[in-house]
Amino acid sequence: MHRDTSLTALRTSAAALGLRRTRLGRMTVHAGRERGEVATLLLHGAAGSWTTWTPLIAASDRLGTPITDVIIPDLPGWGDSAGTVDDIGAVSAELAAMIRSQGFERWRVVGHSLGGFVALDLAAREPEATVGVGLVSPSGPGVQAVVRRPFARAARVPGFAGMLLAMRALSGLGAGASDLLRGLDRVGLLRPLAAPLFARLDRIDPSVISALADEIRPVAFGGAARLAAAYDTARWRTITASVVSVRGERDVFAAADEQARLAAIVPRFREVRMRSAGHFAHVEQPVATLRALGLGAAGGTDPRWRDYRRVTA
Repeated sequence: MHRDTSLTALRTSAAALGLRRTRLGRMTVHAGRERGEVATLLLHGAAGSWTTWTPLIAASDRLGTPITDVIIPDLPGWGDSAGTVDDIGAVSAELAAMIRSQGFERWRVVGHSLGGFVALDLAAREPEATVGVGLVSPSGPGVQAVVRRPFARAARVPGFAGMLLAMRALSGLGAGASDLLRGLDRVGLLRPLAAPLFARLDRIDPSVISALADEIRPVAFGGAARLAAAYDTARWRTITASVVSVRGERDVFAAADEQARLAAIVPRFREVRMRSAGHFAHVEQPVATLRALGLGAAGGTDPRWRDYRRVTA
């Protein structure tokens, strides 16, 4: 029986979601749904773009509790944004200036995967302006250890170690890597290769896999991983906003002790483990993710604890 995958489908029409596409500095940004309150900044991870957040936004609309005051950039080197991320602090400064240029003085920031590094860095550098931090499958000390010593530490996060080695191999193909990935997607072979990223591949819309084919950029991925490895996470100790992490119980990019290590560094940190979700919890379980992160009015409703469970630090 064919399963309806529309709930996980990525949207590419900004207008249909009440957003407008613009250039702010060197980044392409999708923003809108203004109420003039607190901005919601959504940061994708490596091998992603603004579209990774569209299932979450669409889910908030279906619930009648829309996420408002939205700002979603394509980070440098990803999506339609040129350049590279050469320094996490510099990107945080660009993002803060971007938000303020839109008339906001306060924001909540949500980061997925390696985008979580930027989210936490921004919160640490702008404590008075950051009212809350959300993380989805955040990268942390486990990923740092693997990038620093990929063979010696591969057993800590074997899924990420395998991805890192694959990216290094693809980097040798140059521009041919994109052609290869798109070719694999066309013949249906990229889907099983991407299966470890998800808890239930049968629920994943083809648009998600096609986006991976477009956004897996090996050189940029390697650069982002090296920046994360070199980052001093002690900076996060200065964060004053509450930090909520949502992680799929089948996230192959997380070390077994990831939650405990993050909780030891980040003040006011708590994590929610999501059933039936892998590395893309916000795509696989958008409604439960909205509620866990407190986004939109859905954050004030009674959570469905069968969808996820709270994990104490």
